[in-house]
Amino acid sequence: MPGDLLQGFDGARVVVLGGAGFLGSHICETLLAVDADVVCVDSFMTGSDANVRHLVERGLHIVEHDIREFIAIDGDVDFVLNYASPASPVDFERWPIQILKIGSMGTHNALGLALAKDAVFLQASTSEVYGDPLVNPQPETYWGNVNPIGLRGVYDEGKRYGEALTMAYHRAHGLRTRIVRIFNTHGPRMRPDDGRAVPAFCMAALRGKPLPVHGDGSQTRSLCYVDDLVRGMLLLALSDVSDPVNIGNPEEITILQLAETILDLTGSSSEIQLLPRPEDDPMVRRPDITRATELLGWQPEIGLTDGLSRTLDHFRSLAG
Repeated sequence: MPGDLLQGFDGARVVVLGGAGFLGSHICETLLAVDADVVCVDSFMTGSDANVRHLVERGLHIVEHDIREFIAIDGDVDFVLNYASPASPVDFERWPIQILKIGSMGTHNALGLALAKDAVFLQASTSEVYGDPLVNPQPETYWGNVNPIGLRGVYDEGKRYGEALTMAYHRAHGLRTRIVRIFNTHGPRMRPDDGRAVPAFCMAALRGKPLPVHGDGSQTRSLCYVDDLVRGMLLLALSDVSDPVNIGNPEEITILQLAETILDLTGSSSEIQLLPRPEDDPMVRRPDITRATELLGWQPEIGLTDGLSRTLDHFRSLAG
């Protein structure tokens, strides 16, 4: 991670909500590397102590707390970064009401903390705000095609509300806010059973089981390696850009091609198993990163094969 680009965090006190999750833990680790004072707040609903335990000796402060409740942090705070929310497909049916409350009440509490501390606030939003898009690639000006009452709606609408609330605080209170729309990301610390394509394919290939491809596999995704994503999000936090910014890799690949790539990388003899497509499963997903490139000087640097190889190393340690 190019630390010289992130020196604006040197000595800053940063609260990372959802800091024990996949993305949040990488954010905490990167901030510690550039000498920030980092407070990780997590309810451990989906976050894991194993993701952040090794960072305590490097100065990470861990607070177990559910952001649906009022958030109290002693002392000055320079940045509040909100990554708190279950975000995997398997979570949408397991915790639908909790996800909506985290997206609404939780975001409200997070913004309240930032306002009370006069801190920069970054809301981690998602490409899911575009739903099953009718344009490809998706620019930030696209309003989306979302089913508000479908199974995915609890996450999609929670994040859309979070964006609206963030902009309301920006306009009404002058709060310095940032909104990142995160596209499909992969890397170490992903949950092996979270229902996403990369973990599902990697674990199946490594265990010699069929790779579950939904539909005919022609739907597309654009996969960004976590290090690239973290760099882009932190550059956004340091900027003065208040409107949403897509961060993701515009290299588009079909789900079937992804499965075949993972089979090649693992040398697995597993077969591909075609299954019914889930409700509202997006047919295309590809970011237009023009704003990120022009406003932040950011673009991904790690290619798909390189990134997947690193991600596979993580899943090898779990496959047993």
